[in-house]
Amino acid sequence: MPDIRGVVPIIPIPFKDDESIDDASLRRLVDWAASRGLGAVCLPAYGSEFYKLSEADREQVIGIAIEANAGRVPLLAQANHGSAKIAAGLAARYEKMGADLVSFAIPRLFGATEEDVLRFCGTIADAVSGSILIQDFNPGGATIGASFIAEMRRRHPNFRYAKLEEPMIVDKLVAIRDAIGDDVGVLEGWGGYYMLEAIPKGVIGIMPGLAYADLLDLIFQARADGQDERAYDLFASALPMIAFTLQDMELFLQIEKRMLVRRGLQATPCMRSITLTPSAETLAHAEYLTDNLFRVMEREGLQPVVGAD
Repeated sequence: MPDIRGVVPIIPIPFKDDESIDDASLRRLVDWAASRGLGAVCLPAYGSEFYKLSEADREQVIGIAIEANAGRVPLLAQANHGSAKIAAGLAARYEKMGADLVSFAIPRLFGATEEDVLRFCGTIADAVSGSILIQDFNPGGATIGASFIAEMRRRHPNFRYAKLEEPMIVDKLVAIRDAIGDDVGVLEGWGGYYMLEAIPKGVIGIMPGLAYADLLDLIFQARADGQDERAYDLFASALPMIAFTLQDMELFLQIEKRMLVRRGLQATPCMRSITLTPSAETLAHAEYLTDNLFRVMEREGLQPVVGAD
């Protein structure tokens, strides 16, 4: 099974004006991510609007992504569902289709005991032969910790990765490494917001959006290599965009897609309804942030507009 390290972007699902899936743009997005040599790619997750996709849609985008990726980087297929039985069925199908790993988010619609969550995750783990990644996203609520990760790994050795996206992550990272060493690799989500403090404590990667994953890769590598001042300066340039967009998931997606259109990677910024419609003032500030982010990217030798000289 492939090892995952570094920046693992979530691939957004591009839609046409009629809200049908834009296959050609999706191929461009995956091809671009794979050609950058990033750590892996993942879809359909929260950043892919998975919650607006039918089961047929999910299989469609995973199939397109596998074909466009052509084995260049590990591909994680996300099997999210509130039912362990259905999620397990999705996971098994995605693995059969050719996904390198299967990931899934723990449903946090209501309270559950640790044993409840272990059974849910175990049902999905047992449905596949390859490695799994467990995502826990529960703003303001309890999330999995060292004891859960150690027990899940003991029961299901194919549990190899966890994605956590919560504030004050450092103490949890230390506790996880103390409990199980490097048996389970931890990746940080939430746009890479906590990466500067997380990388020295053993986080193996981040799982942000795609729109400026190449810049985030420079930041991650600089911090991992001990180039602390460079990592700080580059992160400072990205932080205003990260903080602004993560005020709301739909706002994040609206701006993410607009950035990808400006970069020449997808045709339209369309999203499926229901979505948050940004005001003119919000979009004007997003353009200001994008202009400045692109300026930094050009300075660093990146291509804000793909194919530009």
